[in-house]
Order: sequence, then C-alpha cells, then structure tokens
Amino acid sequence: MMSFGHQYRPNIASHIMMAIPRVSVVVPTLNEAMNLPHVLPNIPAWVDEVIVVDGNSTDGTIEVAKSLLPNVVIVTQGARGKGAALRAGFDAARGDIIVTLDADASADPREISAFVGVLLSGADFVKGSRFLQGGGTLDMEWYRRLGNWGLLQLVNFRFGGKFTDLCYGYNAFWKDVLPHLRIEEASGFEIETHMNVQALRAKLKVMEVASKEFQRIHGVSNLRTIPDGWRVLKTIVKLGAGRSQPLRIGPESQGASARSRADRAVV
Repeated sequence: MMSFGHQYRPNIASHIMMAIPRVSVVVPTLNEAMNLPHVLPNIPAWVDEVIVVDGNSTDGTIEVAKSLLPNVVIVTQGARGKGAALRAGFDAARGDIIVTLDADASADPREISAFVGVLLSGADFVKGSRFLQGGGTLDMEWYRRLGNWGLLQLVNFRFGGKFTDLCYGYNAFWKDVLPHLRIEEASGFEIETHMNVQALRAKLKVMEVASKEFQRIHGVSNLRTIPDGWRVLKTIVKLGAGRSQPLRIGPESQGASARSRADRAVV
C-alpha cells in the first residue's frame, strides 16, 4: 500500500469509534446482463447501497440487476460516456463513502473491504493499483500497458504524484471530497485519470491498494484504446496547463469537516 499527499482530515480515528459510515457502490453498465451474476452477488453484504447506472442497455441488464439484488438502486444515465454514468451514480449515492466498480467482472468486489479500510484509516481517496505488489492484470495488452505507463510517468512528473497505476476504474473516496475532484468536465473513460489528477491538485491524502484485474467474462469492452487514450492525454495536458487550486483548510475548518462526516454516518 502506498500513500502520498497531505492529510485532509486529521483525527478521523476518534470518529470511527463513534459512527459507522455508510458505503455506496456505483456500478456503471452498458449491456452487462451476462456479467452481473459474477459481480453483484460478490459485493459484501455490509455494503449499504448498490447503485447500477445503466446506459440504455438492450440485453436486460436492469432486469438481471433487480433479480440479483432486490434492493438495488437503478439510475438511468442521461448523457453518454462512463464519466457521465459515474456522475449520475454519485449524485444518487446516499453513502458517506463511494466505491466505483466495473460491471464486466474484471475487478473483484471482495476487495472493497481493503479500499474502505484505508479510508477509515485516514485517507481521503483510495485508488486501486494493478502494479503494486499483490496486484496484477490479466486484461491488458502490451500496447495498453505501454500507454498506461507513459501517461502515468507524465502525471507523476507534472503533478508530483507517486502513482503506480493510472487508468483503472477501481476507486473509493469520501463523498464530501467530490467537489474537489471537479468531475463535471470528464464524460468518458478519462474520468479515472481526471479524478486521480484532481485529487493530487487538491492536496488530498491519496493512497493506493493492490488490486487484481481479471479478463472480462462475456462481451466486448467498450474501451477504445486509441481514441480513449487520446482523451486521457488531453485531460492530463488540460489539467497541467490549468492553475492548481489546492485546499486551504485551517485546523478549525478541518475539525468541523471531520465532525460533519461523522454526523452524517449511521451511529
């Protein structure tokens, strides 16, 4: 596990003893009916809310989701793109913690506990890494691996990060840091890179956890290597050219923010 950045909320441990934060898992879908049986039932039972954001699937994705999890929250995506889907899910989420999980069974839902545990230990934003010890990927061609490495080096050099992975959809964060991620400008697969970079620019406490990525079980990925890679590059360049606006929160405000988070949790 790797950590970098400044701590946004000190003394969060004392609040953990008093309250149990609610956890929402956001799952964007587009024709994933055959994969959902390998995903939704494996989400830990202690998760408070599972939100499936559907991009107008035609294969019965919504019906399958409801049959697997009767209490699932279904959100119909308005605009196209993964970024738009995640924004819709974040808007609907009622939890104190939000976890993003792909619907193609490439990520293991049982790793959610590791992400949440790191948030409870004081992190603001937790990103999965396929390249930390204990992680790995079975679903990345050599050219995608090379592209990911190149974009990763650019981000670390320009924004002072120490990331080991960049374009991966498994992330978790406290909902109250959403304004600092400024996701309204990302609509496609560049959303993960956008969130990672904005977390660095906002001086959030970001940590990585090892994660294993598996091959999609059914269907074909909606990822388009060259067009989406180009979108990621443009995102990095745009954010790099913009003026950094780190958080400026004094000790008094930090304490208030921590109390606010605990107050919203279920005691």
